[in-house]
Amino acid sequence: MKRIALALALTLVAPVAWAADKLPLAEISTYLNGLKTVQTTFTQINDDGSLSTGKLWLQRPGRMRFEYDPPDRSVVLAKGGTVIIHDPKSNQPPEQYPLNRTPLSIVLARTVDLDRANMVVGHAFDGTATVVTAQDPENPDYGRIDLSFTDDPVELRKWVVHDGAGSRTTVILGQLTKGNSLNQNLFIDGQPGVSVNR
Repeated sequence: MKRIALALALTLVAPVAWAADKLPLAEISTYLNGLKTVQTTFTQINDDGSLSTGKLWLQRPGRMRFEYDPPDRSVVLAKGGTVIIHDPKSNQPPEQYPLNRTPLSIVLARTVDLDRANMVVGHAFDGTATVVTAQDPENPDYGRIDLSFTDDPVELRKWVVHDGAGSRTTVILGQLTKGNSLNQNLFIDGQPGVSVNR
């Protein structure tokens, strides 16, 4: 009986302990607003389960570059409110669509405010990281993003984009290099290998 009582007690207190480890939304907003430039590697898990790897550059507000490793060699740019997908294997012009139609616009916004009404629809601690699920409050049909943060210090480690069509893309980040000056050609040229500051 003592073992059963102890197990029951642990079950009852565990959610409280986990909740205590959850990073506050205000602290996460402050962290994201403090990210001016980021360089890192990434591993992407696509909706069909396939894997891609590459390099990522981020410059807030509004700029991001994914450069995929061979044999893919695709480049995805976010700039000027537009996402541009360059696929060297395609004979078609680059695909373009508005940045504000993707949940990544939440991270790239000039000011991140996760306390904004109806933006955050999930906020939990999964045992290793705080996971914040956010969406555009005015356009929830555009999809949502799960952002995973570790603490001490606060660090963005992963995101999962759920698009409006129901597909899911996971991006796991490598070690972040923050605050460096980035070559602005990264956000102009859609060809791989334009960076001089690697």
